[in-house]
Amino acid sequence: LPDQIREWNEELSEWAKLPRSARCESKACPHVVALDFGMKWNIPRHLRDEGCRVTVLPGTASAEEVLALNPDGVFLSNGPGDPEPLDYAINTIRGVLGKKPVFGICLGHQLFALACGAKTFKLKFGHRGANQPVLNLLTGQVEITSQNHGFAVDEDSLPESLEITHRNLNDNTIAGLRHRDCKAFSVQYHPEASAGPHDSQYLFQQFSGLIGL
Repeated sequence: LPDQIREWNEELSEWAKLPRSARCESKACPHVVALDFGMKWNIPRHLRDEGCRVTVLPGTASAEEVLALNPDGVFLSNGPGDPEPLDYAINTIRGVLGKKPVFGICLGHQLFALACGAKTFKLKFGHRGANQPVLNLLTGQVEITSQNHGFAVDEDSLPESLEITHRNLNDNTIAGLRHRDCKAFSVQYHPEASAGPHDSQYLFQQFSGLIGL
């Protein structure tokens, strides 16, 4: 995990950008705090490309430290391993839910679910690779996604506050969630990896919409 706060200023490579790119350099831009649990650098690049100002905090940051920066939204990054022992992260997410919009991917998706009262379990066969088919239950469209995880959210443990939005078509496990009452959602894959190649770009745009872009 990083040991200090930093402002992110790297952009996407030119070949990876969509024509609608909207960067913002001003302090008046929507401010996203990204909690780094082992974050891939292409994630903050995508957030910047959406027009956000990004501050990266260690994954150990408390809710008080996050809220002290007065962000417009909070991003929960990917990372390795079993999410259940990460009490510090779960408590932080509980502290910001309902106060700021939240978007989580991969490990961040699992931590979001745990913070809402769900449980996770270890998959018999982890999801690895850049050709994982996922069904978007809201649109009926199939996305080709990149995944690298060995744990998943237990559907039987889901609280009423969480709605399933995506499913992995290989084993029918949960691949996406959204909160019914708070501005918060998550996916169990890497939209920044562009496996589709732009199948999942809308997720960054969806988050931008929640924070007012």
